[in-house]
Amino acid sequence: MDRLTAAKVFQTIATRGSLSAAADTLSMSRPMVTRYLAALEAWVGARLLHRSTRKLTLTPAGEATLAQCQRLLDAAGAMVITAPESEPRGLLRIASSQSLAQDVLSVAVAQYLRRFEQVTVDLSIGSHAVNLIEERIDLAIRITNDLDPNLIARPLGQCASVICAAPAWVARHGLPRHAQELAQYNCLTYSHFGKSLWELERAGERFAVPVSGNLSANETQVLLAAALQGVGITMQPLYAVAQLLTSGALMQLLPDHVPQTLGVYGIFASRRQMSPALRSMIDFLADWFQDPQHWGTSVAALPLR
Repeated sequence: MDRLTAAKVFQTIATRGSLSAAADTLSMSRPMVTRYLAALEAWVGARLLHRSTRKLTLTPAGEATLAQCQRLLDAAGAMVITAPESEPRGLLRIASSQSLAQDVLSVAVAQYLRRFEQVTVDLSIGSHAVNLIEERIDLAIRITNDLDPNLIARPLGQCASVICAAPAWVARHGLPRHAQELAQYNCLTYSHFGKSLWELERAGERFAVPVSGNLSANETQVLLAAALQGVGITMQPLYAVAQLLTSGALMQLLPDHVPQTLGVYGIFASRRQMSPALRSMIDFLADWFQDPQHWGTSVAALPLR
């Protein structure tokens, strides 16, 4: 049996914690996983796993073998990277929030697919931080300033935000003149519990304003829809509201108070074992996000109202 595949199978068993989970991850039958494990134990000449009814643990020989398997897989991955790459093809599973997928990625991916016709993309939409391995995601696009340093990520761009409300709401409640006044208004927050902090800057001075309101949600589209109905004030990514601000459906509030800019990242599982399709998609999106005209990231271009 192929030793490189056996090494990958053993690494996946150790990572996922069971033969069944490894079989699911590798799209391989459970008996085939068992055969590769048995073959590797025969090659090593030692038992690699302690098996119990609840979990698997590595034997001392298993620990040493896992390290060797990782070196073998790293070397094989490096050989693939240095070899001439083939035309990108195959399935890419990409995870994103609903608003980013709807307003930005749908257009970007469409243009990518026109260029690379042998690639198929499956967009997985959700507000949670995905587990790349367990959910079989090739690339997750995340907007955050609190990225886990253990993740493998490529910076793609910067996401500006604006504070806004519907003209009808402003007519009823008036305009806040300073950031601290936001605490007195009904603010629609991206939060699960308690108050949210809106971090703003004005003339070099930074503010962290505690805000609250009668609606919170874990998806920006819900808060945007409520703001359009005149429910309250919302802080939205500029890409989601640029056209609404231009049309007058929303008004920018406190234009001299700039919300904290967030980073946009592409997160993936490995730098070494990267398919041509994944590499080309990351490169494409890095170029895409650098152009403000593609997704409306220039606050300076907003109309003054």
